[in-house]
This record gives sequence, structure tokens and C-alpha cells, in this order.
Amino acid sequence: MTDFVHLHVHTEYSLLDGMAKVEDLMDHMQKNGIDTCAVTDHGNMYASLYFAEECKKRGFKYIIGCELYVTDDMYDHRYGTKTEHIVLLAKNKVGYKNIVKLDSMSYIDGFYGKPRTDYKSIKEHHEGVICLSACLAGRIPRLLMEGDYEGAKAFAKEMQDVFGEDFYIELQDHFLPEDRQVLPQLIQIARELNIQMVATNDVHYINKEDWEAQDILLCIQTKKTLADPKRMKFGTHEFYMKSGDEMAELFKDVPEAITNTRAIANKIEEEVFDLDKKGNPIRDTSLIPLYTPDDGSTPPDYLTRLTWEGLPKRYKEITPEIKQRAEYELGIIIKMGFADYFLIVWDYINWSRLHGIPVGPGRGSGVGSIVAYSIGITDVDPLRYDLIFERFLNPDRVSMPDFDVDFCTKRRYETIEYVRQKYKPTNVAQIVTFGTLASRAVIKDVGRVMGVPYSETDKVAKLMDGKSSIKELLGLKIAGIEKKLANPDLSAEDRKDLEKKLSDQKSKRNSEFIAVYENNEELHRVIDMGLKLEGTPKNTSEHAAGVVICRKVLSDNVPLARNGDDIVTQFDMKEVEAVGMLKMDFLALTTLTDMQNTLQYIKENYGVDIDFHEIGYDVPEAYQLISSGDTDAVFQLEQGGMKKFMKDLQPNCLEDLIAGISLYRPGPMDFIPKYIQNKHHPEGIMYDTPYLEPILKNSYGVIVYQEQVMQIFQHLAGYSLGQADLVRRAMAKKHLDELMAQKDKFIYGDIDKGGNITGCVSKGIPAEVAAKIFADMESFASYAFNKSHAAAYAVVAYRTAYLKYFYPKEFLAGILNDRLDKIEEVSKYIAYMKERGIAVLQPDINRSKAIFAVEGKGLRIGLGALRGIGIEAIESVIQERNEHGEFADFADFNVRCAKYINKRIVESLIYAGAFDCFGYPRSVFIAVFEEVLARVTAMEKQKSGDQISLFGNIIEEEKVVIDYPVIPEYDQAEKLSLEKSVLGVYVSGHPFEKYAPYFRDRTFNCSMLQYEEDEETGEKKYTEIEAGQQVTMGGMIAAYKKLQTKSGAFMSFVTVEDMYGTVECVCFPKVYDKIRGFLQSDKVVSLSGKIDISEEKAPVIIVDKMTEFIPPEEQAAREAAEAAAKAAAKAAANGAGGGTASGMSGGSGSAGYGGAARQEENDEENQTLWLNITGLDQLDLDELTDTLTFYAGNTSVIFVDTAKRVKYMCSQKVSLSRALFAELATCLTEDKIKLL
Repeated sequence: MTDFVHLHVHTEYSLLDGMAKVEDLMDHMQKNGIDTCAVTDHGNMYASLYFAEECKKRGFKYIIGCELYVTDDMYDHRYGTKTEHIVLLAKNKVGYKNIVKLDSMSYIDGFYGKPRTDYKSIKEHHEGVICLSACLAGRIPRLLMEGDYEGAKAFAKEMQDVFGEDFYIELQDHFLPEDRQVLPQLIQIARELNIQMVATNDVHYINKEDWEAQDILLCIQTKKTLADPKRMKFGTHEFYMKSGDEMAELFKDVPEAITNTRAIANKIEEEVFDLDKKGNPIRDTSLIPLYTPDDGSTPPDYLTRLTWEGLPKRYKEITPEIKQRAEYELGIIIKMGFADYFLIVWDYINWSRLHGIPVGPGRGSGVGSIVAYSIGITDVDPLRYDLIFERFLNPDRVSMPDFDVDFCTKRRYETIEYVRQKYKPTNVAQIVTFGTLASRAVIKDVGRVMGVPYSETDKVAKLMDGKSSIKELLGLKIAGIEKKLANPDLSAEDRKDLEKKLSDQKSKRNSEFIAVYENNEELHRVIDMGLKLEGTPKNTSEHAAGVVICRKVLSDNVPLARNGDDIVTQFDMKEVEAVGMLKMDFLALTTLTDMQNTLQYIKENYGVDIDFHEIGYDVPEAYQLISSGDTDAVFQLEQGGMKKFMKDLQPNCLEDLIAGISLYRPGPMDFIPKYIQNKHHPEGIMYDTPYLEPILKNSYGVIVYQEQVMQIFQHLAGYSLGQADLVRRAMAKKHLDELMAQKDKFIYGDIDKGGNITGCVSKGIPAEVAAKIFADMESFASYAFNKSHAAAYAVVAYRTAYLKYFYPKEFLAGILNDRLDKIEEVSKYIAYMKERGIAVLQPDINRSKAIFAVEGKGLRIGLGALRGIGIEAIESVIQERNEHGEFADFADFNVRCAKYINKRIVESLIYAGAFDCFGYPRSVFIAVFEEVLARVTAMEKQKSGDQISLFGNIIEEEKVVIDYPVIPEYDQAEKLSLEKSVLGVYVSGHPFEKYAPYFRDRTFNCSMLQYEEDEETGEKKYTEIEAGQQVTMGGMIAAYKKLQTKSGAFMSFVTVEDMYGTVECVCFPKVYDKIRGFLQSDKVVSLSGKIDISEEKAPVIIVDKMTEFIPPEEQAAREAAEAAAKAAAKAAANGAGGGTASGMSGGSGSAGYGGAARQEENDEENQTLWLNITGLDQLDLDELTDTLTFYAGNTSVIFVDTAKRVKYMCSQKVSLSRALFAELATCLTEDKIKLL
């Protein structure tokens, strides 16, 4: 095979353009004997470290580069500026830093549609860099295509003068006409200027047959379909990783262009990353930031001083135990070089607290440090709750400590900005994350691009669990694992691990999905393309919490990019840590904002400052509230399952809450019954050895925490806590060989082998008992929770429970005011307050504040909660009221607030009930408000212009007197609907409220749609429902939309609302045919179906049955009325005929449809059926027209659309009958059907 090195390769990180996946690339290189390769993604270096690591693991030589976008002046952001390509490769570390600098500048300074650098910057940063002239988008080929040979030659000479022998004319031939046009001229320029040539293929995919998948990827990027003739696409299928022989054949007339690929590879002087033999980065400690104390002392001395100053503030008496623990920790921290780290964290937490930014009590294993507790990084006493420092920082396990810190959601950015300024903006950035084409989403995207109907791909997507990959669903990983298991030389540990993987893969194999794949040719192609594209990065965003701090300028050490206005690293969080930078997590916790709001309202209403350090964690009322199950809005305890757990457990101390938070997870959850039993019946607790009792007493004989595992190793077998932590980690990761060795040490010790572990037997514990204890720990170690983390969160749970018990209204106001933009949650808590007898008071122009506020025995909704109203206008109205007194009446309000309000604001306030206090119906205010506003506005203009009357006097201000008309109030349904339209929720009532008691036995309501969001990935985890769960519910139809399927049948998406919110229900044709007769807004329905959860949208219910619900008492009345109607109809039919039915409109030549159905058939030609079709979409109209064709006759039909102000004759005449009008009533309300 011809020796050839690919120097122009686009991995999957040339986002939605390249699809040469790094992992597949490594396999291809290994299979084809390729030993060297470059990576040159479009405008970014996202893949560079990952690519280098993978190459190093396989023994390949890697070349790091980038195909940059270039313009003449990157600071010129005018429309129409040209952008070209150029390829840069790093010869050494200096060259790598220069390319990193150029790429970072292209985002930070040059970004305009794309990240752009300029030729001036390239010339300034050319040292250690090899330059290739690029593809057809490079300047030289572009000028040649424009016919400017001399311009192309001049630019080539310019680049040659900069890079010397490291500048190459790049030759490509993808069988494009443009390639064939410029190739001879490129060769001519190279020979005339004595510039070396190099052959490349513009690799965007690995194998030739992958062209179709890459074509689909481009369509996904550009939101086009394959059928779109104007879409972006490559002109040929030649952009794959060609073999050396193929490349040599293409460029047989210029063989030096082939050999120069190896010559360039040989120019690579050194690896640009410091990697060990396994491909892992070697940390550069010079990148870790330092802390400079204000008093001029060293960081170790300053940390020591802060610790000893802080301990008396935490403990009333500094006991020998406290002193010894502090001295021990300080010794470890300073010896391991982490004093700066502790001080950096202390500094931004201290700054936040001084500036009133709520900070959490801690999270993670750092809560186990008494130094962190004494200086204020954490807020949980590690000694009181047996928290272990070595779980956080272990001298036997050299790794960076990691303090994750929770901040108030709304003010977290202030702390990040403080850090940015303190350590210089050039040295601080947030961290990139990548969104990928996930299994379900890629099936839908591919289907859309290929023109497959959505309903078809949606069926496939619904067969997928959203967690398993397409390869796993098809069972494609099973054969490979079985092949490995056939190896007789496998170790017991490897065999057990493979058997577990095999079992896991078999459980993921989906026979229904495979059946679709094997039997549907169209979907087979979709799934095949999905297989190739699944996992491909599709976009970038920034890590929800991660911030990187570097001692040096970031752009000199790691490539940077933009995420909107924010600067982010191009390396992900693991990579920035691996190369030696400091990664901090600034996490957002909404509960901290809730608590701050609550404490503020308590201070305002009662003048009380709540200090939890004084209150402590032993107030029984807080535990009474938790034990009652009334834990809505209580941190970590508001889920249905957790409520039941707490009611069964009846916790009475913080240790119980710590254990509850630790146990309520998959795995440990199985131990909950035993934990509850032991708590309530401690006399039945049995310990394998008395040595276990002091360790497990607080958890009632159950191993719950990782720290307990460590303590068992320490106290029973003589391990140091550092050694014990290493064994715990081995247990958690199921390292069997390591565990077998440790088991022997645990039982018998290793003193005889020169070690320091005494073993259980030395304490008189029988070997068989020690073996059982070890086995118990081994089975639970992978489930055991970090007690330090649970303790910190238990503290927050206790504090919220305390506030809720003693100050429930202030607490709920704090919750609601932090969720004004989350209507579903506001609805949930309003429903909760009504259930608990806490009054929810409607907005009132004379009483409401801008936000929810405590008033009497309830909460008053704030005026700022109204949708679409600027908070500035509302605050101005409230300021006017506070300064000059309450508004006397509606006129007074308009006169005094004319300068702040407009029609929309006043209308919204009316619908919300804010003027009900003035004693008139809302319908009356709506009737007069526009005229009142007009009069007030005219008066304001007169005043501002000092207008003169005909008699020469300045017009005096008149008092606005309103002549209120006598008109009825809106009916209750319309009143509530208008109220909700401006508030987003029902307040003065709920149309479903009277029906709710009938559905208390249903298994689902909309309050169960709450979810937890992963802090790093943003993935939503629903805690009370799961995909495929069969549910029943009751609710009202809030809206519905009909769709026509590919077969021509109709289906519907029905939005069903209950007291807590809404859920979308999908009714496929078979269900739709059964429900169309009652499918109307405000109908009460009972339904059953399965929950469907997808990544892209909120959960829906796939309905298998829906029926109209009529309360039993109403059903009886309805049946009686129907019987009476039938009797009347029969009597009318036997009489003279004509007339109108009782209760229907009549007279003036008009009749409701009940009367119309009884018109004499011989009068049909003299009558016209008028149908008001306002608001119907085209599908509704098509279905209506289809209905009319079944009743052909002699009566003309006219359609009226009042919104569009049109009327037109329907081509279909009808025969009048009761059946026709009954059918019309399924899609039109009675007032929209008239017979004239």
C-alpha cells in the first residue's frame, strides 16, 4: 500500500458537517495499518485533546490542526465580508499555542456568523505552524476560479514569505469541475514559485458509502429535506478517507504531493499534549491559580489563621477532639498543596455572603471537613454527624479536592462575575458542553429529512425507551460480548463483568423495534441512517455550573469559543481538569432563593430575624410537619414516595433526614422497610459484632453511608481512613481481584507481610463473621451514599420544614414569588393552598403589591403576576397609591395613573378582578374603560398644553364622572376564562373544582408532572411518573387539534386540564372516532392511557379510552329531560307541525337547530342553513364539508367567518333532519347553527 498521511480530516466536531467519528476513525486506522493522521475541524479545536488521547492509546502519531475561517479584517463585521479557509498544523507546542490563540481570537474578536481570524493575525502567530492552502474555499483556489491567476500567485508568494518551507500548495480532486479547473494552475504556481505541493482528500466521512449519512447530516444542520433542490450538498461522493493507493492513482502525475504527506508528518517535532502511555493527560500544575492573602502572609499561614479564628464562632468550647481534628486536616491540606484552593473557595463564598447572596450549607464530601466548616465554606458540623475528612481529601489518593457550592439562582451570576474580575477576565471562562443527536431525536430528524411521514417515525420513536442506543435496541452488541465470553482465558472478574454486560444488552434488545426494522423497508433505511448518526454532536452550549480558573491566560493554553455573549472553553469539564486547570462548580439552587424571600417577609411582617445557628436542628415541630406528610415545597421531601416514607418513618432528628435522603434512591430503597422496622423496634436490632454498634447505631443497624463502610474497615480491621477509602472505591467499582486481596487483609491483617493492617481476627472477631461483614459491605458499597452530601441537604430540608411550619404564608409567598413565570407550579401551589384552607386572594388595585404578599389568613396575588404587563408600570401604580393614598374609584385610578397605563394594562387588571373592590361587575368596567381612558388622555393633553377656552380662560380640570351602564356580569365560565387569560391560573374559582371530588381515585393528576433537572446535562427526570406507565385521570378539555393521518383518517391532540395544570393527550383514529361526538372545550372527561416521555417535549398520555363524564345527579336529570323532549317531539309530530322547541330561540324567522329539525321537509327550498365557521382550521372545515355530503338535499348552506368578515355559499345542499343537526353539534356550538 502506498504510504500516505491524511492531513485534512473533519471529525464529528465539525458540527453537523463532518461525521468521521473519532472512535470509528481509530478503528479504521488500526484495521488499515494507518499510523499517522491529522485532525482539522472547521473553525474549532473541540476534538483535539480527545483525538490525541485516542491516538496515544492505540500507538498512533497524531497531528493537531484546524481549518480556520479567514477574512481580511476579523474586526470588520459588516454584511458581505468574504470568508475563506486555510489549514494550519502544529509542528510543536509553540505552533499548537499559536493555533489555539488564532482559533480563540476568531471566536472572541472575529465572530460574525462564523469564527473568523485574519491574515494579519496568522502572520503574527506563524511560528511552529505548517500552513496548507486549503480546499476550493481557500484564497488561492478562489482567485483561480475567478480568473485571477496573478492574484493567486501573488498570495501564494506572500504565504511562502511568511511560512517558508512550511507553506504547501494543497491539491485535491473530488471529481468536481472546479477541482479539475484549478488543479493545473495550482501545480503551475507551485512550480513557478518552488513551493512544495501536498495531496489531501477533504475527509468528511470515513467510508465511501457513508456519503448518504453525511448528506442527511447536512440537511439536519440546514433544516432542509433531501427533496429540496436548493439545499446545501456536496457535488460528489468522494469526500471519504481514501487509501494511499487511491490517492496515488489520483495524483500519479505529481508523486511528490503524495510523499510530502509523510514529509509533513516527519516535521512534527514533538507531541503538543503531555500524555502518559495510556493517553491520559499529565497535569500541568503551573496552571492552578494562586491566592494572595491581603495581609501579605503565605496561603498556608492565612488558612491556618482563618481556621483558628473561625472555630470559636462554631463551637462554644474547643475540645481536644476539635483541636486535634483541625490540626490534622490543616496538616494534610498544606502538605498536599491545597491551601490556595481552600482560600479561593472561601473567598468567593465569603464575598457572596457579605453581599447578601444566599449560599448553601455545602454539598458533596467537602462537608466532612472541619476546616471548611470553621472558615465558612460549609455550614454542617462534621463532628456531630460523624462526617469523615478522608472521604473528601485522602493522602493515599492524590487528586484535586472538589467543592461544589450552591448559590441563589437569581444572583449566582454575580459571584461568577466577581471571580472573573478577581482572577482577570482573560483567565476565567465557563465550560463547553455538547448536545448530541440522541436515539429518539435522530430517528425523527432522519425521517423528516427523508420525507417519511411524522406519524410513521413517531411510532418508531415510541418503541424506544430513550435510554438505550439504536444499536442496543437492535441487539447488535450481544454477539461481540458472547465472542469475548467464549475466551477460556478470561479472569473471573472479567467474566463476571462481561456476563453482567450481556444480561444488560439482552434486556435492552427490543423485539417490536426489530420487527419494524426487518419488515418496513422505508423505516429500515431511517434506522440505518440513525445508527450512523446517533451520538453525533449537534450543537454547543455552556455547562450549567462549571467555571474554569487558570493562573495563566486561558487562550494561550486552551482554545476558547463563544456561547452567545459568554466565553467558554472548547475543552469539556473533564478535559480542562485533566490538563491542570481549576474547575469550580457554581450550582444554582432555587430553594436558597425561596428561603431568602421567606426570611425577608418574616422580617417585614414580624420584625424577626431567623438564625438557624441559634435555633439548631432539634425543633420538634419541624419534624412533626415532615412526619405528617405535609411536605409540599419542602426541599428533597415533596415527592409522593418520599412523603409516604417520612410518614412511615416518623423522623425526630436530623440523622433520620440524612438517612431518608440517602435511602430514597434505586438500590438502597430496598432497605427502607428494614430501616423503618429497626427505628420503631430497636430491641430487634442484631449486630454481627459489638464493634459495629457505635458505627451503625445512628442508622438503626443498617449500613447506609460510604463513611460507615470506611469506619468499619478502620475500627474492625485497623485500616487508616485513607486506606479504607481506597477499598470503598474498589467495592463501588466491583474490582474483584482487588477485593479478594483486601478481604484477606480485612479478616487476617497483613502485619506478617510488613503491612500495618491488624485484621478483624486480632480483635477476637471470628473469621466467618468477618467474612460475612465484608460480603455485606461489598453488596451495599455501590449503593451506599455520601453522608456528607446527604447531611448538607438534610439541613436545607429541615430549614424549609421549620419555615413552613411556623410561617406557612410567608413560606408559600417566597415559593410563589420565585416561580411567577412557571404557571404550572403556581397552579399547583394555589391548589395546595385551597386544599389547606389558606385563602388565595385575587388582585386588588388598593391592596396588592407587585408580588404575592401575606394578607390576613391568606396570600394576595400581586399585580405584577399579570401576563404581558411591564413590572415598571405596575411599580409606578403602586408607588402612586403609597404616596397619595388608595384609589377612591375607577375614575380616580385612571386620572392618577394615566401616565403609566394603557388600554392593555387596564383591560388585564379588569379581567383579573383588580377593580372588583369598587363594586361593579367586570363586564361594566370593560364597557366603559376605553371611553374613560380617552377622556383622561384628552384632559392630560389639555393640561400639558394649557389650552385656552373660547372665552380666553385656561380650561380648568374637570372631575371624571362615569355613567356606569346596567349590564349583567359575565357568566362564571367566561369570567374564569378571562381571569385565566391574564393571570395564567384560575383564582376566584376553577371550572373543574366541582368535578374534582369524583376523580380522587384516579392514578394521575398534573401535579405529578414535576421533574428534577440534571445540573450538568439539563436532562429532565420525572420523579412520580415513568414511560409506559398506565394511568387514569379526570379533567376538562381545554383545547384540541385535529390532524389527518397518511391514511386519511383523523386523530386529535387533546389538552386536558385539572386543578394542577394541563397535559396533552394523543387520541389516535380508533379513539378519535369514539370521542368526536363530545370533543368540545370545557367538556369534562374521564380517560385512561399510557404515559409517553420524550426528550424534546413534556410528557403526554397516549389515550386508550376517553369518555364524557357527567355527575350521577346530572345524568339522572339529563335522562329525565331527554325523555320529556322525546315525548314533546312525538306530540308535535302528531300535531300541526312547525314551531320551535322549548328552550330554543324562535321568532323573527329564526330557529335553533332543535326547531329546525322539525321543519316541514317541503319547506326546505325556502330556507337557508347558516353555519358560523369562525376559528375552524382547514381540517375542521374539510370534516364539516364531508359531514354535509352525507345529508344531500335542497336546502342551501352558507358559511360565515366573522373573524375574516366573509360569507360564502357552500357547494353542498342538504336535507334537514335531526341526524344532521346532531352531527353538526359535534363540531359547532348551538349559537353557530341557524336556520333562516
